[in-house]
Amino acid sequence: MSVRQPAVAGSFYPANKTSLKDTIASLLADASTRDLYSRILVVPHAGYIYSGAIAASAYKLLEQYPHPIEQVILLGPSHRTPLHGLALPDSSVFHTPLGAIEINTELVEQLLPLSQVQVLEAAHELEHSLEVQLPFLQVCLKNFKLLPLVVGEADSIAVSEVLETVWGGSETLIIISTDLSHFHSYDEAKVIDQNTVNGIEALDNTLTGEQACGCRPLNGLLTLAREKDLKVETLDIRNSGDTVGNHDRVVGYGAFALL
Repeated sequence: MSVRQPAVAGSFYPANKTSLKDTIASLLADASTRDLYSRILVVPHAGYIYSGAIAASAYKLLEQYPHPIEQVILLGPSHRTPLHGLALPDSSVFHTPLGAIEINTELVEQLLPLSQVQVLEAAHELEHSLEVQLPFLQVCLKNFKLLPLVVGEADSIAVSEVLETVWGGSETLIIISTDLSHFHSYDEAKVIDQNTVNGIEALDNTLTGEQACGCRPLNGLLTLAREKDLKVETLDIRNSGDTVGNHDRVVGYGAFALL
């Protein structure tokens, strides 16, 4: 059994189990409670001091989700490994400081026949866009299996086909991991990110990397959302200037639920 060990524990989030639990509990406690149920979330993936509060606004919805979640489909962009299509891990278990998460091998087998899907452990080894979501999931959910996919060069149709294949029902949580604009001034970022929010709410599946680093998985989701007549609820939009105070070069973060 191969195990994917955490790569960014101690940098993006606390490596100590107790500190990590306490951090997430605090972020969730501070998030607003909404009368809203969703099994499809879009969340940011920076270090918790930067984007954790925004991510918590989405994960907070799971506290009142009315059905047991048995599997999580998690897609995020590749930051370190050049990649065509989507990459599954070779590992059968992902570890965090909070323990082990089993990979859903049945769903892996469903995806392997698709030409845009490959097994590439290297794409997962150092990728933070998926890893930072895992402790939130471990705190918010009881028992679940994980299907993690790193998305490289892939068009919206290729991604939507993957999502459709594993779409599932109320037992399945789908998460797209993406940040928004990168390294603009605070005021510039506010304008860019609001335009991106408008596009996401309109199910615009032509978002670019300048708008969202996870534009490829996000565009795939929005393509499928159009087909399924879903709508987007914006939960929180802020940037690193709001959360840590430096307004010179900020990164934008958004949290969304699809209904």
